[in-house]
Amino acid sequence: MTTNHNISGLASSLAARGLLPLDKLQKITTAAANENKALVSYLVENDFISSEALAQFCEAEYGIPLLDSATLNLDDIPDKFINEKLIEKHHALPVYVQQKTLYIAMSDPTNVSALEDFGFSFSMHTEALLVEEKYLNKAIEEVLEDDVSSLGEMGDIDDIEVDDTDSRLDENQGGVDDDAPIVKYINGILIDAVRKGASDLHFEPYEKKYRIRFRVDGILHEVATPPVNLANRFSARLKVMSKLDIAERRLPQDGRIKLKISNKRNVDLRVSTLPTMWGEKVVMRILDSSAASLDIDRLGYSDSQKAKYMNALAKPQGMILITGPTGSGKTVSLYTGLNILNTVERNISTAEDPVEINLTGINQVQINTKAGLTFASALRSFLRQDPDIVMVGEIRDLETAEIGIKAAQTGHLVLSTLHTNSAAETLTRLLNMGVPAFNIASSVTLIIAQRLARRLCEQCKTAENYDNNELKNIGFNETQIEAGITLYKPVGCGSCTDGYKGRVGIYEVMEMTENIGHIILNNGNAMEIAKVAQDEGMDTLRQSALQQALNGITSLNEVTRVT
Repeated sequence: MTTNHNISGLASSLAARGLLPLDKLQKITTAAANENKALVSYLVENDFISSEALAQFCEAEYGIPLLDSATLNLDDIPDKFINEKLIEKHHALPVYVQQKTLYIAMSDPTNVSALEDFGFSFSMHTEALLVEEKYLNKAIEEVLEDDVSSLGEMGDIDDIEVDDTDSRLDENQGGVDDDAPIVKYINGILIDAVRKGASDLHFEPYEKKYRIRFRVDGILHEVATPPVNLANRFSARLKVMSKLDIAERRLPQDGRIKLKISNKRNVDLRVSTLPTMWGEKVVMRILDSSAASLDIDRLGYSDSQKAKYMNALAKPQGMILITGPTGSGKTVSLYTGLNILNTVERNISTAEDPVEINLTGINQVQINTKAGLTFASALRSFLRQDPDIVMVGEIRDLETAEIGIKAAQTGHLVLSTLHTNSAAETLTRLLNMGVPAFNIASSVTLIIAQRLARRLCEQCKTAENYDNNELKNIGFNETQIEAGITLYKPVGCGSCTDGYKGRVGIYEVMEMTENIGHIILNNGNAMEIAKVAQDEGMDTLRQSALQQALNGITSLNEVTRVT
């Protein structure tokens, strides 16, 4: 049977069972993508198949239990699991927790990325529950409506204070008089965010409060609460700077700002606006190439982990995969490798969404899905551009994985990222995507799973005592405990944030060995792979984190938080 790469997952199953013609499904899949709708929603809304028939088909085809809508009690859903962004992105709804497993209601059981994203966000194991599309759609609407309407019952409102110290922006970004208080205030906020090393800024309107938060070292902190009546003026100014449509307040928009910090330093900001109940929320991601350290000795790798990464980079072909949640430093790890490889003798091309770090000598492509420029199409084009090294920002589907593996098998070095919890699970994820086991065993050379832990401030950290049982329970071995362990805790001072300053990488570096290859070829699971890797000398994420705590770089609280 000929494999069709234009459709996958549920659409492929529907075509295989003859419920809908293949050519029709290809058009439906394209139309749903163009309207940014889930395939199931598009099929039901346009009467291609009934909600009931589709649910019954999925239950029989995938063996996932169909949840009776009468048993779906929305009041029982814990507030902490109501993540509007994830729910809308995946058209899926967390419904309850049982035995440390978060159950996700969904109408498309092939949406594996939904389970992965919810699992990453809440650090829990996830399982799918099948729900009819019409009931799921109604439940999502009710949950999100209740969640949004409950916002904004907080605190008093401070007077606005304008600080225009050193706030120099690009001259072409104006549109409002630079002496205006709003302009100076926002300029000051942006400069302050860059100075504090923030990765993201959140401008958030609520019913009775306006809040500005910075994400510093992976943690959000509230930095200002200007008057709520300035919400529209803030969003208008930010949209002018981002070259967005000021009149459009009903739809999300994306833009960019170039912030001129000094004559020698520019910072790019990626801007996203989102209509909420009380106004437009604006989130800005700071893409500061000058702040990113691409020195492998500063990223936190142990000597053995660094040696494995360098050995994989030295090979003329193969695939290096880096895995971890959003914001775990995968891009920096990838670019550290590319920076080592970036010589005049090599042709290096990357496909990214977005391009976060600019490096001279590397051909960087910004993915544009709306225009048809996907990771798969970019990768396919790279192979016609006489490449030596290829970097794909993320492997999201079988088509991209197959092209990447083909490139790795035909004399190219391929670097990419994948969303899994550990190095061992990356291999089983590729198998679940449909990549043949022999292709994985012959092409993947190295997998790095990583997290970022906050560094203790060297100025104020202080030693803390733990009893031996606590140390044993958290993961230290008898030899380490008998040798004596000194650990530190955060205190807080004028030169840090809550006792922490900066972050350090926590890594799990797994080489593809002959033994691991045999497990994959014999359809082994992630636990078997992880055990063999550890027997061969791999440190787990927890072990690596504990070593950083032992070195006085991070605290046990951070070890627990990130692993």
